[in-house]
This record gives sequence, structure tokens and C-alpha cells, in this order.
Amino acid sequence: MSSLLLNESIMIVLPSLARKIGLNEALILQQIHYWVQKSSHVIEGKTWIYNTYQQWQQQFSFWSLSTIKRTIRSLEDQGLLLSGNWNQSKMDKTKWYTIDYEQLETLELTSPEPKIHKAETEIEPTEPENTSVMTPQKTLPVTEIINYLNDKTNAAYKPSSQKTKVNIQTRLREGFTLEDFKKVIDLKSTEWLHDSRLSKYLRPETLFGPKFEPYLNQKSINTNTLRAEDFDLNDKDGDV
Repeated sequence: MSSLLLNESIMIVLPSLARKIGLNEALILQQIHYWVQKSSHVIEGKTWIYNTYQQWQQQFSFWSLSTIKRTIRSLEDQGLLLSGNWNQSKMDKTKWYTIDYEQLETLELTSPEPKIHKAETEIEPTEPENTSVMTPQKTLPVTEIINYLNDKTNAAYKPSSQKTKVNIQTRLREGFTLEDFKKVIDLKSTEWLHDSRLSKYLRPETLFGPKFEPYLNQKSINTNTLRAEDFDLNDKDGDV
């Protein structure tokens, strides 16, 4: 018998899941589910696992590192995979992962399977959807936006925050795109990140609130002359 046939650990994935989210995405999501069931790391009511991209490649040795990164990013964009940094040292960038099982159930309920004209074994990978503009069939790019903010500001905001999701959804319905969110994050990070008085406002409720459009279209601002009305500060800090 050939040594390439069933002589090592088998990766199993449901064809129905692969049709909905893509074959690569289904394989990684199934593997993460397997490890989540074995994990004892419970944080904020969710069970998490952690791995570097290189460690994931040890499990998916048939893929390149760029394929693994792209597939994990696709799962994050679809809202099925939550990521964070729960490391003791913020300098440690190893990502932690868990599955948003509620989002997975929503996908199962709201995304009926298409009629299949090919044999069940003929599963073709699907390209991740462009989530920069929200439509009823697309998942909000909340995770990608928050991860971008965290990377720019060395923060650890959670994409699962309901208030954050509402603010992002509101802006998307107004016609703003994923690139608009990144531009606002870039602009305000440049202005506020190294200012001890203003850096605390590099947060989702300020950046993605009603002042989002003025931030996006702002001209060069002298940070020494900023006033309270330059912010959308519906908070309790009381010092701005």
C-alpha cells in the first residue's frame, strides 16, 4: 500500500462548510475548533488557543506561509475567527484565537447552500469576499478594522464589542469603505499617538463616531490648538 494513503493524521472537513466559507478556511477553522475543545485558556468567558503563523504552518505543511496568513485573515474578515493578544508581554505578538460560534450559527441559518451540480468531492476553494462595503450578504469587516487599529496604536481592543460593531456598521451604511477606516486610523494615529493628552482618544468610539467624516476629510491640524469640539467625546472622562 502507498505510504501516501491514510498512514498519518487525517484532516476532516464538511463539504457544506467548505462551500460556504471556502475550502482553505474550512480546514483551518475545523483545526482551530479541535484545539479549542482541548484548551484550558478561558478568558472573558471564551476559550482561546495561541499559535504563531510558523507554528500553524507545521500543522498545514502543504501550504505556504502567505496562504496561511491570507486564510486566517479571511476567517477574521468573515467574523468567524476572533483574534487577540493575551500575552503577558505586549511585545509578544503571538496571536490568540477563538471561534465566534454565534456567527457560525448565523451563517448556517442565513446562508442556504446553493444547488450543487458537481460531485460532492469536487470542492473548489472560494475567494474571500471583498468586505470593504457592507451588503446584506457580506460580513462586517470589524475584525480587520480593529486589528489594524491595534497594530497602529499597540492597543488590544476587542472586535466583539457590541458598541464597536454598531459604530462601524453605521459608518458603512453611510457609504464609507474599509480603506476610509484605515485612513482615519492612520491620520489620527499620526496626530495623537505620541501626545499624552490625546492618545487616549485613539479608540473605536471616538474614531468611528459621528466625527468620522470630518476626521477623514481633515486638513493638517496643529495638535497644540485642538479643542474639545474637535472630538466626539460622549464619555465620562470629563477632562476634555
